Amino acid sequence: MWKNLPLFPERASALAWQVDGLYFLLIAVSAFFTLLIFALIFVFAVKYRRSVHPHAVQIEGSLPLELAWTLIPLGICMIFFAWGSLIYFQEARPPKGAMEVYAVAKQWMWKFEYENGQRDINQLHVPVGRDVKLIMSSQDAIHSFFVPAFRIKMDVLPGRFTTTWFRPTKVGTYHLFCSQYCGTDHSGMIGQVIVMEPAAYQAWMSGGASSGTLASNGQQLFQQLGCATCHRFDTQGRGPNLTGVFGKPVLLEDGRTVIADENYIRESILIPGAKIVSGFKPIMPTFQGQVSEENLMALVAYVKSLAQAQQKGAASDNSSVPDTPNSQ
Repeated sequence: MWKNLPLFPERASALAWQVDGLYFLLIAVSAFFTLLIFALIFVFAVKYRRSVHPHAVQIEGSLPLELAWTLIPLGICMIFFAWGSLIYFQEARPPKGAMEVYAVAKQWMWKFEYENGQRDINQLHVPVGRDVKLIMSSQDAIHSFFVPAFRIKMDVLPGRFTTTWFRPTKVGTYHLFCSQYCGTDHSGMIGQVIVMEPAAYQAWMSGGASSGTLASNGQQLFQQLGCATCHRFDTQGRGPNLTGVFGKPVLLEDGRTVIADENYIRESILIPGAKIVSGFKPIMPTFQGQVSEENLMALVAYVKSLAQAQQKGAASDNSSVPDTPNSQ
């Protein structure tokens, strides 16, 4: 019904219906009260065109009326708030197991890198029906990742990672825009999200040239930069052991506890003195200006892979233990 209407894009993601539902509710309530107010103004203007009280008189308030026009709008606004909060929390929390794609925005293009190391410029290929998590950073100005058909928009900032996710529900090609003014050629910073059938996506993915997975490239960079000298996989290193650290709480020297997410790893590489891990000295040099955004993403992917490898190892160890009548 809405596909051919101008300025109203097709719905092509799992959350698009909820976003549109809330939007239509807001429009309907606004239209209802707008018409009601104008109708009452017209009725009162006609009915009371001649003043019944030529002299001012005291009008006593009505408690039921005061409660009605306070509680009814409050209830309506709380419906908006609850529904909007539900959509916000769904959009802000990528599902576990989502396919991860790293994105770098720069004037004026989008660069994407997949976990297998394959790269795209201004085109993002994804399989239909699969949760896709984007980990994004800007190389220069503030940009914004906006796909109208998916009803998602997320600012892409220099100096940190931002994330968004979507689950495409229809095969097709959809417009990708930068919705944040980022310079003279901002209008030309466009791209495409190409949603493919799973088999076609696998064929496309296997047909592209790749110089190794993103994590393996990060491992090579980890060795080249000398990180392995201090971040050893035993207790003898001068830096923390990074095995299994991603996604876990980290105790800092000042007593705080932080979660080792993408931004924590990024900050630890560029500004290592910002958060010192408890029990270690601030001896790590900064790599600010020495690694590109793509290299930062590769290093983050490598640290993630260490945690994933540990989890797989633990799962295989648990599966190898035979069940006994006394086991819980």
